[in-house]
Amino acid sequence: MLKLPFDLKKARILVTNDDGIHAPGLKVLEKIAKSLSSDVWVVAPESEHSGASHSLTLRRPLQINRINPRKFAVSGTPSDCTLIAVNHIIPDRRPDIVLSGVNRGANLGEDVLYSGTVAAAMEGAMLGIPAIAFSQVRVKDKLHWETAAAFAPQVIRKLVSLPWPKGVLMSVNFPPVAPKDVTGIEAGRQGRRMSHVEVVHARDPFEREVTWIGDFPTDEPEHPETDLGIILTKAVSVTPLHFDLTHAAMLRRMDGLFPKPKATAKTKKPAKTANKLKTDGLPR
Repeated sequence: MLKLPFDLKKARILVTNDDGIHAPGLKVLEKIAKSLSSDVWVVAPESEHSGASHSLTLRRPLQINRINPRKFAVSGTPSDCTLIAVNHIIPDRRPDIVLSGVNRGANLGEDVLYSGTVAAAMEGAMLGIPAIAFSQVRVKDKLHWETAAAFAPQVIRKLVSLPWPKGVLMSVNFPPVAPKDVTGIEAGRQGRRMSHVEVVHARDPFEREVTWIGDFPTDEPEHPETDLGIILTKAVSVTPLHFDLTHAAMLRRMDGLFPKPKATAKTKKPAKTANKLKTDGLPR
């Protein structure tokens, strides 16, 4: 279990995002964090990385720009920011919690697989730190940042009052309405939309053919009792996520499908020092 619950007033909070160091949602979340604790650190990408998912920068060195004693911009991805903040930038002790966002737009249903906001929080969870990703759902260009500001503090307080299993992070989405019109806060599982993301073929101003990966044509959920359905009721959606993508039921169904090789006298157990094998250290 993670080290929860804990006293937020004494907590060290890491704030990050995927929209970049100058994003309005980051300013909202930084203000929220500072209302909860005096020990707040901000480490965010120097530019927008929406849709970056859980990518890491492996083939080039990263630059870190110190904006003030506890605020840094990194020339990398959201996952890079969390990893570097915990292992390099923040001295003395690790953060007690990672807060990512507030994202400019929803991270519902399939969005969480593409989201850099969720990935930054997931990197925190992989490092054994409680983490929450925040997203403000929008309609066209209308964003109710005041809704995130109004409800995030109580969501954080309630979530850190519970013990969490290791490998769990939270995804919180605020509905696209003013605070007075929010119907409540509801926990629900990750959903899926009725239609997948669009691919649009068009021509640029020079009449060259181009292809755009667009948005989801609808937010209509396959099942109403999910994050997508909760948002449609104008409630704040809270979804616990984890990074083990194994489908347990299918794994059980596959039992015996691939028989294990018979043990022989020459069969050796894997050496305990297998992690010392020489590799280039890069994921495959």
